[in-house]
Amino acid sequence: MKKTFIYLFFLMFFISLQVLAENLPQKTILNLNKAFRGETNAAHRYELYAQKADKEGYYQVGKLFRAISMAESIHRNNHRAAILNIGGKPDVIEYDKVTVASTKENLKYQIQGENYENKKMYPSFIKQAKIDKANQAVTSFTYARDTEIQHAKLVKEALANLGKNKTMSYCVNRISGATTEIIPSGKCPSKTYPVEQYIKIK
Repeated sequence: MKKTFIYLFFLMFFISLQVLAENLPQKTILNLNKAFRGETNAAHRYELYAQKADKEGYYQVGKLFRAISMAESIHRNNHRAAILNIGGKPDVIEYDKVTVASTKENLKYQIQGENYENKKMYPSFIKQAKIDKANQAVTSFTYARDTEIQHAKLVKEALANLGKNKTMSYCVNRISGATTEIIPSGKCPSKTYPVEQYIKIK
């Protein structure tokens, strides 16, 4: 009798786990993991690009790359938290192989990547997350999409002015990753978030 009870208990336990798994928003979990992997690798890639820019004497561009790397790390953490929030399992990440070219080529490459993310990838992920009613995923994807729009603009301007880039600082929001260019003596924006929620890259 006792063995039968134990068997039934574990049977019901595993059935309940299966039901829970089937009810999870699988498409959104897959999208979150894709974004999680992408942002993890992007943060790493931008750090390597920053080192290259410094070696070539483009210190302002190196600063920009580091600010963007920080923002991508924030997106990575947001995506991971969203995966856990809806019952998914974050992927184990291994860095992709990075080809570090000249700073000019690195800037060109990243314009394409940022535009793909903010115009195609994240809008489709947001749409699916809304269908799945995965609110934290919607927020995480939206933060990333809006920030990638900023990044595309900043990288495009950096490329256009390469070699004569103005000395600027950057404010990176700790929650959304929003990346804002300011004059070195300027303060981080406070209309949407308190100033203390920003990290200033000088």
